[in-house]
Amino acid sequence: MSSQNIIIYKFIGLYQILEELGLDLNFNIIFVDSEDFLNEKVKDLNNYLIISNKKYSHIRNQFVLDNLPINLFKLIENINIEFLKLQFNNQSEVKVNSYTIDLNSREMLSKNIKLKLTEKEINTITYLSKSDKPVGVDELQEKVWSYQSDIETHTVETHIYRLRKKILNTFNDNNFITSEKNGYQIK
Repeated sequence: MSSQNIIIYKFIGLYQILEELGLDLNFNIIFVDSEDFLNEKVKDLNNYLIISNKKYSHIRNQFVLDNLPINLFKLIENINIEFLKLQFNNQSEVKVNSYTIDLNSREMLSKNIKLKLTEKEINTITYLSKSDKPVGVDELQEKVWSYQSDIETHTVETHIYRLRKKILNTFNDNNFITSEKNGYQIK
């Protein structure tokens, strides 16, 4: 079975055409005509693209095919381009606890709430999230800020204080970055 899945949503004519050509395509083609079945299918798939003939605002990974007729080779090219875009976007997203960090747009997301972050804030969160133990100020100065550990500065403490305050104000989460005896940690 192909790792790229095309879900045709409420577009039976396109499904019939692609199903007929299915042997020559490198996609697993699935037809769904209800939102419940769509949600069920999407849960089991990692790499998928939903094709429909109109825009549904609540559907992710959607490609709207509303400019018909279309050359079949152009359609296949557009589908491949959409899969490349999805792959790029998926590589730019990092899951940290219940949050999604979008490295491209520098946003932290949870339940349709977005928080804009700076590059240093992104780097701090990703560095802390990769450690299974508290990270000390000296290590953060060296790895995130590229400072020498013998320099006396409160940059890290101030930065993390402000970052924790932003997260608290936006997501009402006071425990995302915790202060431990040996440094800071994301649990």
